[in-house]
Amino acid sequence: LQSKKRYYWQVRVKDNHGNTSAWSEPGLFQMGIAPADWTAKWITVAGKDSSARSPLFRKEFSLQKKVKSAIAYITAKGLYEANINGQRVSDTYFAPGWTSYKDHLQYQVYDVTTALKSGANVLGVSLGNGWYKGRIGFGNQHNFYGDTRGLLMQVEVEYTDGTKQTKNTDESWKYTYGPIMASDIYDGEIYDARMEIAGWNNTGFKEDAAWISVGTMEKGTEKLVAMSGPPVRKHEQFKALKVFKTPAGETVVDFGQNLVGWVMLKAKGAAGTKIILSHAEVLTKEGNFYTVNLRSAKAQDTYILKENTEQVFEPHFTFQGFRYVKVEGYPGELKTEDLTAVAVYSDMETTGKFSTSNAMLNQLQHNIQWGQKGNFVDVPTDCPQRDERLGWTGDAEAFANSAAYNMDVAGFFTKWLKDVKTDQQPNGLIPHVIPNVLGPNDGASAGWADVSTIIPWDMYVAYGDRRILETQYESMQKWVGYISSVAKNNLWNSGFHFGDWLFYRPNDDNDGRAAVTDKYLIAQTFYAHSTQLLINAAKVLGKQDDVAKYTALLAEIKAAFVKEYMTPTGRLVSGTQTAYVLALNFDMLPEELRAPCAERLVANIRDYGNHLTTGFLGTPYLCHVLTRFGHNNVAYDLLMQESYPSWLYPVKMGATTIWERWDGIKPDGSFQTPDMNSYNHYAYGAIGDWMYRTIAGINSVADQPGYKSIVIAPKPG
Repeated sequence: LQSKKRYYWQVRVKDNHGNTSAWSEPGLFQMGIAPADWTAKWITVAGKDSSARSPLFRKEFSLQKKVKSAIAYITAKGLYEANINGQRVSDTYFAPGWTSYKDHLQYQVYDVTTALKSGANVLGVSLGNGWYKGRIGFGNQHNFYGDTRGLLMQVEVEYTDGTKQTKNTDESWKYTYGPIMASDIYDGEIYDARMEIAGWNNTGFKEDAAWISVGTMEKGTEKLVAMSGPPVRKHEQFKALKVFKTPAGETVVDFGQNLVGWVMLKAKGAAGTKIILSHAEVLTKEGNFYTVNLRSAKAQDTYILKENTEQVFEPHFTFQGFRYVKVEGYPGELKTEDLTAVAVYSDMETTGKFSTSNAMLNQLQHNIQWGQKGNFVDVPTDCPQRDERLGWTGDAEAFANSAAYNMDVAGFFTKWLKDVKTDQQPNGLIPHVIPNVLGPNDGASAGWADVSTIIPWDMYVAYGDRRILETQYESMQKWVGYISSVAKNNLWNSGFHFGDWLFYRPNDDNDGRAAVTDKYLIAQTFYAHSTQLLINAAKVLGKQDDVAKYTALLAEIKAAFVKEYMTPTGRLVSGTQTAYVLALNFDMLPEELRAPCAERLVANIRDYGNHLTTGFLGTPYLCHVLTRFGHNNVAYDLLMQESYPSWLYPVKMGATTIWERWDGIKPDGSFQTPDMNSYNHYAYGAIGDWMYRTIAGINSVADQPGYKSIVIAPKPG
């Protein structure tokens, strides 16, 4: 396959009765650009890139012949928005996307044939800080990947007579600063319409004589790679439900849905009028605007009006997680028609819908889907609103199966897993967050780092593409090798672990009701699970020596678990739901003790009044284990439980997404610990996997992945 070349394809299908379908309509793909074919130069501002403002880059050129085709290859250090002759080249946002920039940087390819015209044409691009240079991670980090925004753009034109012409970023480009005065993922955007430069990205603009000649950058050491995941696009739009005054006198707008994206605002007023939009997920029990849970993230978009004409504003290089917006400084009366909320997320096709006769279950499914939409913005983030928004591995592995039922996430996770592999340390350690913006040794937590084995296998089962196993196998093997290297006598009983994160922990626990599960017991079960998944992958890939090697290791891991964490009658050192769920789900126990242990699990659930007490690691498997061992009625009791802690408790409290904590809002309307209390966190949405598999009963046969064989066997409550 040749660099930049277009390839057409068709497909037909044969069934097991010898029938063959007609050929499909022709499809098309275009190859990426080989490293040697880049002729463009990296350009940036002159001198130090120290301004918070977004630079505008511009180049006018002429085409003298009729254009047959034109392809633009673009990437940036930071985020870019590209125009040709005043029109955006694409309807996508946050390009080039977030990857482990130190290793590889994506570029995008656009067909711009119809955007060009004979005669004069203009390329115009604005840059934002984004994840590259803006604030990211903890500790107020700036310039994590680099301190200089840059642009690389190459437009290749083919004329109808067969001749070609290329227009590149180089020293002949010019720049100035535009109306985006500051832009940051966490803090939002400041836009001063008085600083707009009319016509800057179109032909006939003469004022660029006063613009500054660009600086150039050395070609980076990072690899330029073609974009592999789905782009981020605008999706649903929400009209404001109501504008109201809070008891504190704030003007607040309710959009009725906790979403991720931004607000489009219409306004008209005197030049210099400053309008501030602040974003929040919830109101206090008194009905006031609440942003304490955003921590240091300002999450504000500020618009400064130009002369007295109606303007429509929306941000360019930031996104917010919100249901409510506080509006300050709006000239005149604010009406619902002046604001529209826009949901923004990776462009994944909906593949599953789930509805029942129960309105609360339907709302739970709605919340699961919106948790996925809001946190699948190029990488699977833990939360979309506070000063975090990171690719936490534990959340992603817990939710991957549910995600694959709701949407086509094959490309989304394939792209992200490349960074899991890239950011893995040489010794096999997997970081807590991907891309890793924490320290090099912030990783190796059981149930988090196991994302490196769990998601590749889950995606293989869901989509039947063995290439994901081929690509990730070395990473899977290195992770299991890391655990083995730190284990003693086949026990993984050292290192930092998050454990069963956010398990049930009542405030004044004097009688041992908190469901604390031994972290090393948990680690041992995930050691076994990752080893089992490695065996599974080795079988698919025909690596028989590895199958034998890791099968022997698995037996030793399980024997060590039984010796260390189980009494002869099957009691575990932690008598929690999570301990029994993980031990049963990962087959850690001797066959004859499994059913009695499942009974102990049921007794524990009954003892807590038919409530779950599990956290991030126990919850995804809880109902699966109950169903597997013949206690489907108990699984339904948990699912239908409406009081805290339960899946339906947040629904009763008005949630429109999944919460980080089971009691993010307490029954009296007060809030959980504010510095870690997100109202859009998808991890507990992992119950969606059980709902599809058990209530709807849709399952792929394990040894025939990608739904080559489907079993539909609903198990209603």
